[in-house]
Amino acid sequence: MHILKSFIIAFSIYSKIPVPQFEWKEEDMKYMLCFFPWIGAVIGGGVYLWSCLCGIFDVGEICHTLIGAAVPLVITGGFHVDGFMDTIDAFHSYRPREKKLEILKDSHIGAFAVIILAVYGIIYIGAFSEVADPKLLKIVCGGFFLARCLSGISVVTFPSAKKDGMLYLFASSSQKVIVKWSLYLQGVACICFMLCQSLYAGILVAAAAFLAFVYYYHRTKKELGGITGDTAGYFVLICEASMMIVAAGINVLM
Repeated sequence: MHILKSFIIAFSIYSKIPVPQFEWKEEDMKYMLCFFPWIGAVIGGGVYLWSCLCGIFDVGEICHTLIGAAVPLVITGGFHVDGFMDTIDAFHSYRPREKKLEILKDSHIGAFAVIILAVYGIIYIGAFSEVADPKLLKIVCGGFFLARCLSGISVVTFPSAKKDGMLYLFASSSQKVIVKWSLYLQGVACICFMLCQSLYAGILVAAAAFLAFVYYYHRTKKELGGITGDTAGYFVLICEASMMIVAAGINVLM
């Protein structure tokens, strides 16, 4: 029962998919992060289904690209975008660590967050429009799953910048060994799926995800002393964009 509740909690927090509601207890969150990547599976499936429908009904390239890029936002409700914008404001404040952590708590949006999110969106949409090859598209769709595997691993592995907040609660409530190995195995399975589509492209796209992971660790440790719930959202977007850009580059050069 705790496993089923963990599954429901994961989808309740990280997606807008309707799920049964109940009172959350600490023991119900032990395995929640094990199911975090499955929101990525739903997103990847949605993007791939939309692309297939576009091919069947001869939908125009602009419509295909814009709606395809919007699918993750629709499914997650922009959950990770909020963390991305707060993190950008903190990083670009160039203030001491304590002040940056205060900025992460501030619900107001700064100019840097708006500007960089706009640039991010333009780059992401442009890259998405270049992922035309079906095998590359499948790899990118798998990337939504992989990004969340890595994000979950960071929650139970990286130091936390604060001793409170949602991320600290999930990290402290988790059965860390089980969660970590579950995410490792799911991540390996996802990479195998990507490699089966194309060995060359799969390696490069997976490498982009791991480089984003390393960058995330060093940047958050330097700037904040660890990770927070907001920086977790920042990582998901950075990781997804990195994989999309590499996939687009492969498609252009093939």
